[in-house]
Amino acid sequence: MVQKEPAGSPKPRGRPRGFDPSVALNQARDTFWRKGFSATSLDDLSAATGLNRPSLYGAFGDKKALYLATLERSHAEMLAAQQRALAAPGTARYVLLALYAGASAIYRAGDSGQRGCFLIGTAVTESVADAEVRALLARSFAELDAGFAGRLGARPGELPPGADPAALGKLATAILHTLAVRARAGADEAALRAIYEAGVDLICGRP
Repeated sequence: MVQKEPAGSPKPRGRPRGFDPSVALNQARDTFWRKGFSATSLDDLSAATGLNRPSLYGAFGDKKALYLATLERSHAEMLAAQQRALAAPGTARYVLLALYAGASAIYRAGDSGQRGCFLIGTAVTESVADAEVRALLARSFAELDAGFAGRLGARPGELPPGADPAALGKLATAILHTLAVRARAGADEAALRAIYEAGVDLICGRP
């Protein structure tokens, strides 16, 4: 049964004053992150962003378009963070340990529990039935692999003899994803550190 608003009650029209698309996109991402794509309703997104449905559609398109935009933002932020970390001075071991420590801190954050990685936490599920999400996820994996491989291949003397930087780049990405999943399952900082330290030993060899 549809409830009518009281006569004379103001109806929200258009976007609220001071609307910031970037802020609204982050608010929508937080909602998808907490509830998942399928369980997130347009009412949830309206409440999170302060936009009514027509304004949501006008600003971002439908629910799927908004979700894809949040995935693209997370993908871009993740790659930028990886590039900054890999460009830092120091050996491959030092750089990887610092990168994983930073990622672990992000993955353990969350108001109602450790949230892990937005892409891994939501897109892996949606990618089964959605080709666009699957393609974005595959592109994200490939670009992370390439970033790690480029850094590892730049100084082959830091790797074990005969090591394949491309293969180790995929391993480096896999460690990142393992940390995200374990964090979402409740692993604490010590447990995550044990995982990535062992992973770095596999990539760089034991010190």
